[in-house]
Amino acid sequence: MSFEHETEPMMHDSGWPPLILANAPNGATRSKADHPALPITESEIARTAAEIAEAGAALIHVHVRDAQGRHLLDAQAYRAVTAAIRAEVGDRLVVQITSEAAGRYEAPEQMAVVRATHPEAVSLALREIVPDAGAETAAAAFFTWARRERVLLQIILYEPAEVARYADLKSRGVLGEGGDFPLFVLGRYTPGQVSRPADLLPFLATSGEGVPLWSICAFGPRENACALVAAGLGGHVRVGFENSLLAPDGRPAESNAAQIRRAAEGARLLGRPLADADTARALMA
Repeated sequence: MSFEHETEPMMHDSGWPPLILANAPNGATRSKADHPALPITESEIARTAAEIAEAGAALIHVHVRDAQGRHLLDAQAYRAVTAAIRAEVGDRLVVQITSEAAGRYEAPEQMAVVRATHPEAVSLALREIVPDAGAETAAAAFFTWARRERVLLQIILYEPAEVARYADLKSRGVLGEGGDFPLFVLGRYTPGQVSRPADLLPFLATSGEGVPLWSICAFGPRENACALVAAGLGGHVRVGFENSLLAPDGRPAESNAAQIRRAAEGARLLGRPLADADTARALMA
């Protein structure tokens, strides 16, 4: 399988493409009962943004909540949290909103909030936005709009079989022209939802050379091990409390910034440079 991106991956003098290090600080369902440092409010998320930017992150993946603490897709809430982040860090982070359904929303609502928010970047689960052949027409119109408006797109793939479906939809034009920065979710359906570095291998075997720009997220105490392996294989990395609250030794992680620092240190040991936000924007575009 193969499909072209508009630009070749940027290469650093070291020979490595700069690593896009992303943070997912909260997620759709976790609370402070899970970890007291989990950011929920606009001010908490903005403060986390400043901390992860200092630690080496180039992108923040944002969830917002309603007054009862439930997962929310709402343009006004997204604009408010984006403004709070920008007040803290300016343009030093790519701000990516989620379109996750989390059992509350359907594809038309998910696409509508992206249109209404007009975000810099958005993550989109393939199985939610294009659940079947009947959803392809509406999805194609949405992707055409998003690319015309230069929204940076990340397609979430939960299992290797979805990589093949992604390639098929891409080849038929359903997802439009241009790059998508797929996210491989490692270990989503394993017992206890615990990831291992080897979980990446079936994704890569399925994608072959057809997905030149990709990232991973992982669950449990081996999150950082998965991140290091992905970085060593030329991929990009998302870490944070959405997926794992644990440090590599199994104890609770100190903060989202600590998770970023561990991944950044792994990149340093590999000799791989970190992408800043502008480099990440250029790569994702």
